[in-house]
Amino acid sequence: MTDTAVLHRPAPPHVDESKLSQPLRDLFATWRHSLRDDFKGLTANGELAPDLFPLRSTGVSTQPLIAAVQEFLSSLDAVQRAAVSFPVHSEVWRHWSNIHRNVMRHGLCLTDLSEYQRKLVYNIMRAGLGAKAYETARKAMRLNEHLAELTGLPDEFGELFYWISIFGAPSADAPWGFQIDGHHCNINCFVLGDQVVLTPMLLGSEPVLAESGRYKGTTVLREEEARGWDFMNGLTAEQRAKATIGYDLPFDGYASGFKDNVVIPYDGLRTRDMTPEQVASFVDLIRLYTDRLPPAQAQLRLDEARRHLGETIFAWIGQFDPIAPFYYRIYNPVIFIEFYHQPGVALPDTGYNRRHAHALVRTPNGNDYGRALLRQHQPKNKPT
Repeated sequence: MTDTAVLHRPAPPHVDESKLSQPLRDLFATWRHSLRDDFKGLTANGELAPDLFPLRSTGVSTQPLIAAVQEFLSSLDAVQRAAVSFPVHSEVWRHWSNIHRNVMRHGLCLTDLSEYQRKLVYNIMRAGLGAKAYETARKAMRLNEHLAELTGLPDEFGELFYWISIFGAPSADAPWGFQIDGHHCNINCFVLGDQVVLTPMLLGSEPVLAESGRYKGTTVLREEEARGWDFMNGLTAEQRAKATIGYDLPFDGYASGFKDNVVIPYDGLRTRDMTPEQVASFVDLIRLYTDRLPPAQAQLRLDEARRHLGETIFAWIGQFDPIAPFYYRIYNPVIFIEFYHQPGVALPDTGYNRRHAHALVRTPNGNDYGRALLRQHQPKNKPT
């Protein structure tokens, strides 16, 4: 199956919020209100832990990603380039959301690009992501097309209904980045020199498996689901009790879109209460998410998380049995991971189930979107 073998439809029109239901209008009003607060980042107590993200040379070249973005930009005309380009300090970074509606989308929609230009966008994703993360992202897009088949709503769901934005200009030393934004695929990548921050990043799908249609057999997040469950299964009953912080699943992730400044205390099973063998298994679970970066950058990210291994917790919400939906969280000062099942939303609501899943990664203490690095590099209001 090629990246360009897709069904082309016009981009969804921008939503007229005045015509939406009151609950949706209230939701979007809440989102906009959250953007009034200056970005701080996810914290455990409302205060930033200091000195976690120094400017440094990693020795890992970002040239392949620079080249991929430059090639894409060179393919655009003046109008397209203006639409896709934003200052690196822009608050538009924070406007991503998992919701499928075209409410605050920005940049260029893939469906409005030529086949060649879309190929260049996928090349950006290949260069910026690890191989498995790239495949998961593309499968999430394809499953969004499958959702159009299941719902009969091809004007709302589709493989090409994703928006790309470029922040700053690709450079070997100045800060810049890119964003992919759409239903079940939200990627934020900040670059400064050879440092890369690939958060916030959310990948998901409803359903997680296409049992019919154009993309029959496509599935996502099965490894994230199974490995989290297996880790919980490997704990003793006493440890599972410490890890379990509740039984009522949240409707959405605690740190999903428009929750940039959320306060989430540490609660759950700490690594000091794990055996050495369990800690090793736990690190392997963390690696599953740090590997969303390309290999060399992924190793740096894992090393960063491991430096705070003694401060790391594993938390679980939900029942623990082979079929029940669940939520789990991995959390330390430099990485926040949550995997969770949701009830049906686009498909008939049959309660919480394993057909609808999300996996989210953030960088706590102010370095989502690379903001901690950016603040150190240049004054907040300096244009780029």
